[in-house]
Amino acid sequence: MKYAIAVIIIMFISGCSNKLAYNNIDWLVYWYMDDYVELNEKQEAVFDAKLRRWIDWHRSKELPRYTAHLRALRNDLRSESLSVKTLLKHYDQASEHWQRLRNEITPQLAVIAADLSDEQVIHLFAALESDNKEKREVLAKRVGLTDEEKMEARVEDLIENMEERIGRLTAEQVAIVNRYAPRFTSSSQLWLDYRTDLQQRARRLFISRKTDPQFISKLTGLLLDPEQYRSDTLIDVWHHNRETHAMMAAEIAATLTATQRNKADKMLTRLIDDFAALQQDNK
Repeated sequence: MKYAIAVIIIMFISGCSNKLAYNNIDWLVYWYMDDYVELNEKQEAVFDAKLRRWIDWHRSKELPRYTAHLRALRNDLRSESLSVKTLLKHYDQASEHWQRLRNEITPQLAVIAADLSDEQVIHLFAALESDNKEKREVLAKRVGLTDEEKMEARVEDLIENMEERIGRLTAEQVAIVNRYAPRFTSSSQLWLDYRTDLQQRARRLFISRKTDPQFISKLTGLLLDPEQYRSDTLIDVWHHNRETHAMMAAEIAATLTATQRNKADKMLTRLIDDFAALQQDNK
């Protein structure tokens, strides 16, 4: 379900709004969720109770993990130890944060899903299909681009992503990005196919939710392990791009200027302080 995604997005909002966003996470989850399903009064009461428990769990159990992870990342930055191996380790840890959240809330979300009305289910999948349509339109526009234009867009995206974290890139760093950009494999269509397939599987489950006594367990299984439905091609491309990005980032890390290192350090410190303060808010 889409509720969990909102939590993850809010958790990593950067800047001074970080604590404000987290402390208003209940309102923000509902704001995001309303695009997909509007709960009735009874369902909302059930969801409110579960959401409060999830937030308490997340604040007491997960925020300390985030803080520890960010401190380790900052230590690696300060000791100039951001090798390919180290970066891949951090990528794995970030993935583990998401997996723990998914494992915690998914079984209870499946129970809530079983109580959705036909109208709510129709609205949910219509909203998801609307998202897919927008993604298809974006991909269709890219088809008309030349290979050179596609590469320019990729380079621009990579540079923008890096500059958000370390500031303006040097000429040497831009050259590194330009060297690595052709090594990435486009995966947008593969991800959209994967997303569409998962939604179709979920849709078939929802059709039989009132007659299938195994609906909750089947939906839980789908939501807990959607990766099992990734195509071999998508898996290969995902691993390839992940390792390519780690190699590129490691090379850039080795060329950081004092100003860039300081900017990245301050960003991590701000996040660490925010998460530490949020943990205290629960006491």
